[in-house]
Amino acid sequence: GIVDTFNSQDIATVLNACVKMDHGHPELFDEMASAAIPIIDSFNAQDIANTVNAFGKMDFRHPELFDAVAKVAIPIIDDFNSQEIANTANAFAKMDHRHPELFDAVAKAAIPIIVNFNSQDIANT
Repeated sequence: GIVDTFNSQDIATVLNACVKMDHGHPELFDEMASAAIPIIDSFNAQDIANTVNAFGKMDFRHPELFDAVAKVAIPIIDDFNSQEIANTANAFAKMDHRHPELFDAVAKAAIPIIVNFNSQDIANT
């Protein structure tokens, strides 16, 4: 289907549009996760944060997606800004998706830029 032609930004944008419209559609989220996993290496920090944040906000669990995201996020965690770190950590926590290596990387990345975190970022991290 058309979802197979989506790139990382397309996936993140559609998911976040659903969140903004408060339209949780489990089949759509499943389809987006299935489209994201094979191309997860192409996701940048913003795409990663926005994608998992959408799943967290809509309370849709997708362990395979979250595992794939963690694998890709850890090596590029220093590319994440404070909001992306906070949103990613918050989504994993909200989904109760435990990934100690990711949280270790988040902690290491957050410490040097903690001054850039606003109160919402701190609350979410």
